[in-house]
Amino acid sequence: MSERKQKTDASTTMSMSIASDIRAAVLAGELTPGQRIRQEQLAERYGTSRIPVREALRILERDGLVVFVPNNGAWIAEVDMAECVEIYKIRERLEPLALSESIPRMTPETLAQLEKLYKDCEAAPDTETFLRLDREFHLLTYSCAKAPMLLGMIERFWSTTQHYRRTYSGILGEQGQWIIHAEHGLLLSAISRKDCEEAENLLRAHIRKTRTKLEEAYCSIDGQ
Repeated sequence: MSERKQKTDASTTMSMSIASDIRAAVLAGELTPGQRIRQEQLAERYGTSRIPVREALRILERDGLVVFVPNNGAWIAEVDMAECVEIYKIRERLEPLALSESIPRMTPETLAQLEKLYKDCEAAPDTETFLRLDREFHLLTYSCAKAPMLLGMIERFWSTTQHYRRTYSGILGEQGQWIIHAEHGLLLSAISRKDCEEAENLLRAHIRKTRTKLEEAYCSIDGQ
């Protein structure tokens, strides 16, 4: 392998590692929408040049998590409430499709993983743990679909609306979490029975309820 090829591979690996760290920080709420990303600070933190950092941010830009503002650098992407509502309406169509494509191909191992995630969600000790497990649960239900473009869109929508999911958890509070767990249980039951139609209907209602609750909350804030 040539020295140039080794340097290119190392730079690519570094870019992917930086992108993974930033993505995790955004999903955990450590980096918030509208926050500026200073490339020089990241380069210093990772002990690298700004080239891998910029490529990492380009990866995240494709994921919808970062935006570049001309002459003003990179920022964590913001999604306003109107955009969030539109995304949730799209999700109401896309995710049931992905689910129905995935269910017939699910293995017993995947079902066992879903059962474990369902129980772990119910026992989650805090909001951030729940949000991570909830994301894993739903994305796993779609994972057996032979539809990479569809799954890519869904994962992007989940990432760009993460802070609204955090808001929704706050609206429900601990007492309201049982509703989500009950809905997960019904969904898992339908999946286990390979009942695609019932699973689609349950999932569509699950997503729609989140959207309407968010709309109600933000309308209430705007009306004050």
